[in-house]
Amino acid sequence: MRSQWECLLKNLGNWKGSFARLNPQGAILEDIPSETILELKEDRQTMRQTVRRFIDGQPQDLVLEYQNLNKSTTFFENGAFSQGSPQFAPYAEFGTEMGLIDGDRRLRLVLLYDKAAQLDRITLIREHLAHSENSQPPILTLHDLLGKWEGEAITIAADWSEPEVIATKTEWNQNGDRVTMSLQMGTQSLTATAFINPFQPQILTFPQDQVQTLFLPDGASLTCPVAIAPRQSFRLSVSWLLEPNLHQRMIRAYDAKGAWSSLSLVTERKTM
Repeated sequence: MRSQWECLLKNLGNWKGSFARLNPQGAILEDIPSETILELKEDRQTMRQTVRRFIDGQPQDLVLEYQNLNKSTTFFENGAFSQGSPQFAPYAEFGTEMGLIDGDRRLRLVLLYDKAAQLDRITLIREHLAHSENSQPPILTLHDLLGKWEGEAITIAADWSEPEVIATKTEWNQNGDRVTMSLQMGTQSLTATAFINPFQPQILTFPQDQVQTLFLPDGASLTCPVAIAPRQSFRLSVSWLLEPNLHQRMIRAYDAKGAWSSLSLVTERKTM
């Protein structure tokens, strides 16, 4: 496997897009134009990252320079990554960022939970390389996911052992206002039932786990707890429909003690 630094280099370039601030129900509150530039300095060992947001038309820059990555950031070989809190603890703010990349497009999503462990803020960042066209697919819908999907998951454990590659199968079925999602990753399997709110069709609610799926612009979706329960394992997941029959998903898993346990990148194609 490439080094983490080499994987970071997959993100080099001038990325133009926007930072969309969402409420916990997925409604866009504001959408700020942005430009994120990642470039190597002349020494070829220092990364310079400029995050420029245009507030009321005026650029505001945040500039970072670094020569290595800390343990809170994890990259896959294609440049997809996640960074965030290594430990969830009650009465403390908790957050993470998950980023997917597909050629000249990137999709990033930042989640923040407040000190009461309630989902508080969501930021959806949609970007494309400056030299490419800005083509944004419409909002993802449940209909796009219905059916059977097969592929593989690459999982990086928190102890940084050798990444594991396993086969996956995902199936979505709908019966009225009830939706069933089945996921199989190697020997592990999960089946969950969600309900569609007729007044908020962009939300799937999984009542047994206080989990929801939000369907978002640009073919994205977010699955996460509405509130994180102490002493229970949980997952945070961002998904991206790259093509009608090609889907990618990142899953950040925490154990019952609140410790980050693994990060998985799932790529699947629809089989029927």
